Amino acid sequence: MVEDREDDIVLIKRAFKEIGARDVIRVARDGHEAVAYLRATVLSQEQKRLPYLILLDLKMPRMDGFEFLEWLRHEPGLEHLPVVVLTSSGELRDVNRAYALGANSFLVKPNDFEKYVELSKVLARYWRMNAPASEAERLGQKSEAWRGDVRQQSNGTKAA
Repeated sequence: MVEDREDDIVLIKRAFKEIGARDVIRVARDGHEAVAYLRATVLSQEQKRLPYLILLDLKMPRMDGFEFLEWLRHEPGLEHLPVVVLTSSGELRDVNRAYALGANSFLVKPNDFEKYVELSKVLARYWRMNAPASEAERLGQKSEAWRGDVRQQSNGTKAA
């Protein structure tokens, strides 16, 4: 997850815990932290530590979500990672720009916890983040959100 607001981080983590997801959610507070983590992972050749899915906020300090997404989609070995933009902005220009830069999905952050739980269910079901361990192993994936070979996922999907 690339998110700078602590309250949103807590809500998302609690929502995934509420639905029983076993996924490890790692947090980068801005695009620079996410870039540093991904570069370090690639340099260390620990592909198994790559994210299964990236939840990306747009409005962040230093490097915003648009800048991060543009970097990611041009980065060899990382361009395939699925990205769900999860932001407070529902403005059409932000939606269009995110998709133009390669976002797989664009979702507006819910305004209460129950809606975060529902969103977590949809994300877990759609992106297979909550797959049983036997299913994850059969697919060559791990049950942690930051592990697995995401090339088996569709990059062209526009909605979760």
